[in-house]
Order: sequence, then structure tokens, then C-alpha cells
Amino acid sequence: MNKKNIWIHLGLATLAVVIAAVAGQINRTDFSVDRSDRNVDHTTEKPLALERSPIESEPEVLVRLKPGVALSTIKRLAESNNDRIEDEIEIVNGLVAIDDLDDADAKEVSMQYAEMSDVVEYAEPNFRIELDPVRAFGDNIPSESVSVLEGAPNDPMFGEQWALNNDGANGGKERADIDALKAWLLTQGSEEVVVAVLDSGVDYTHPDLVTNMWFRPDDVPAYTDDELGPVDDRHGYDATENAGDPMDDNGHGTHCAGIIGAEGNNGTGIAGINWKLEIMPLKFIGRGGFGSTKNAIEAINYAVDRKKAGVNVRVINASWGSTLYSKALEDAIRAAGEAGILFVAAAGNNSTDNDRRPHYPSNYDLPNVISVAALDRADSMAQFSNFGINTVHIAAPGKDILSTWLNDAYREASGTSMATPQVVGVAALIVANDQKINVADLREKLLNSVDVIDELKDKVKTGGRLNAGKALGD
Repeated sequence: MNKKNIWIHLGLATLAVVIAAVAGQINRTDFSVDRSDRNVDHTTEKPLALERSPIESEPEVLVRLKPGVALSTIKRLAESNNDRIEDEIEIVNGLVAIDDLDDADAKEVSMQYAEMSDVVEYAEPNFRIELDPVRAFGDNIPSESVSVLEGAPNDPMFGEQWALNNDGANGGKERADIDALKAWLLTQGSEEVVVAVLDSGVDYTHPDLVTNMWFRPDDVPAYTDDELGPVDDRHGYDATENAGDPMDDNGHGTHCAGIIGAEGNNGTGIAGINWKLEIMPLKFIGRGGFGSTKNAIEAINYAVDRKKAGVNVRVINASWGSTLYSKALEDAIRAAGEAGILFVAAAGNNSTDNDRRPHYPSNYDLPNVISVAALDRADSMAQFSNFGINTVHIAAPGKDILSTWLNDAYREASGTSMATPQVVGVAALIVANDQKINVADLREKLLNSVDVIDELKDKVKTGGRLNAGKALGD
């Protein structure tokens, strides 16, 4: 809203109040709510937002009720304000998304609900979330050369995947990699392990991904949300449309998915860290590279629901972030951990210290969260990578990473977005090797098996780089 519109809007509003006061007809929205035998009076005057972005056409506010407050209470409050409960988030008790039917300013509406402190624990706007900027390079065409390294897959582009096996080429440092060859001697992954990619969706028809995509089995019922309705989730979940087609139209999610689990040893393209596993696409980011807190929470809610329905979801990849703190998102990630799901998040690409300038969700201090910084092929911290001795846990290769892309293509990209799926991929290998491992032990195994690097000792908590071979060994 520009300043001129603001002053016009305020002037009209002031004039209306004066006229109403003279006539003795000033109207207030008054209502009473019964809770613990107390009557509470709330007054709401909502300033309208004259200009709204596309993301603001979604529910404006996330509100969590205090323990013991019935959902019917917040419904009455919402109706009195010409609002509606768009959805109840099942994994977090008392958390609801509220749609303001007057198209009022989201920040103001959240403040009004927050003032209802007798019934509301917290209220916050439905923040916009954007993908961290990454550098993407042109498409690559698989060459005819095949690696002859012992234990290496026959995928023709494997020789370009320095993160898996660094031979020192192109300015690299020999063995500055995640030691994938050693890990693959123990396991190449398992189709019984499901990893969720919370991102822009995944191109589930890509020839190097299609075999490793999750497909809802017939013995698992279709997803149904009490407020949003049923979803035919055969391929996963699209929270932007509350639909079952999470096809990627951005490319970012597809790139992350290939790092984790492009089919290995199939004579095509590249090899993922897991040659076999199941990738569940959770789409909450659109073509333009942005989404919302509410949709991220809806997608996490879906993953937890599927796990409770019998799907073996073990890890969520979150290669995105924001400097805006969301208590609702934190609560949803905590709920995922309580359901047995590890949450691995990108540290961010602003070259800043996350100890001083937090980056979320990677900065949430939760027992199921791992924050990941990025390294280049010389084992140095990538120039763009965020860091933090207290808040960033581990580093992994994240510069010039080759992976799958839209339209059956392959592309190099750089960012902590590319380092995060390295950790997720190794986590999935560990689970494949030990199906009964819990979240706490899985996280500990990843963080305790790093290769310590002097440069990282004051940059990340473990002081080291991810090592798949050590993580799968003793």
C-alpha cells in the first residue's frame, strides 16, 4: 500500500468514526466466550488491506489456542469477526489457519487474535517463504564414459559427481567428498525407506527418478482432511492446491530429489546417494519459488498423517528458509520429530552467521533438526554459505552439484539447498542399514561421524564434513 492510499484510507476511516460518534451510533463487535466460568469481552476493528499479494489470498493468520480451549470457541470468535476457520492442523493441538473474509491486513489481524490472551496461546501472520537463491548452470547431456572405480555405479555422469567421489579434478581436492563408495559396500539404499522432499514438488516422471518415487500403496487409505476434504494422493501431496499432483514446475525440488535418490547403476544419467529408496514429493512452493508457512505446515501434517497410516516416512528434506520466526512451523516440526521423522534444513545462502542472524527452519533448536552448511570441491566453506558454531551442525558438498532437472534434464546448481539432501541421503542409507534406528540415534550417528576440518572448527558445531562411510560403520 503506498503512502497516498494509506492517508486517504485513514482519512475516510476517521471521518466515518466522527459521523458515527455524533449520531451516537459507534458500532463495536462485542462477544462473550465461556472459559473457566469467566466472561471475556473482545473488540475487533480490522483495517482493510487495499492491496494484497497472491500469497495473501491464502488464510492470513495461524492461531494456536491455549490447552483446554475448545475449537468451537475459536470458531465463534472467528465468525464474530467475519473470519472463518480454513483448517485445523491435526498434528499440533489447537493450531488453526484463519481466513479473514474482509481481506484485512494479516499483521493487524494476528495482533488482534494475540490480544485474546485468555484463550489464544499465540497468533502470527501466514508468512511468505522463498527458496534461498542458488546458482544454476546449463543442462548437461550424459557422456558415454563409464566409471571403472571398484564399487562405482555404471551411470555415465557419475564421474562428474565430485561430492560422491572427489578425484581432485577441476580444482578439487582428492577425497574431499562424502565417501559414498565405502558406504555402498554396506548398502545402496532400500525401497522400504521413504524420504519426503518438502519443496517445489518433484518431476516424478524423470527417467532417473521414476523408479524411486513413492506411490501410495492400495492398503493405505487416501488422505482426507476434515476441513479441506479428500485428496487422491497417489503421487504425494500439493499443499498449494490441496491436491494429489505434486509435479514440479520450478526445478528446485527435482534437483534435491536426484541428489538423495536418483536411481543408481541403471546406466542412465547420475547416481543418487541411495540407488534405491522411495521419494515422497511434498509441494508447497510454486513455479515462482515461493510458498507460505501455512502450506509448509500442511505438507508436514500430511507426512505425519501418512506415517501414522503405515508409510515408513523417516526423513524430511527442507532446502529453503526465511529470517522470520514462526512458532507454528516450529511446533509442526516438533510434532514430526515426535512421530519419528528427522528434519534436515538448509542453513541459508547469505554468507551470514546464523548465531547472530537466525535462519529458519534451520535455527529451530529441536532434537530432530539438523542444519547444513555448504562446501566446495576443495573442502572449503562455500563463499555463499551461512555458518554458526552454535546453530549450524554439519557441512556437506553444496557447490557445482550435478543432479536431475525438469524435462528429463540434468543440471549443476550451488547452494546449501544442495548440501542438505547430501545429509538426507546419508540418513536414508543409515536407516536402510538399520531399520529400527530412532530419530535421536540417527541424528547422533550423522553428527558424530564427520571428517573434522580445521577451517570448519569455528564455523559449524561438529567442525566437520559429512562422511557416509563412517556413518554406516562402527
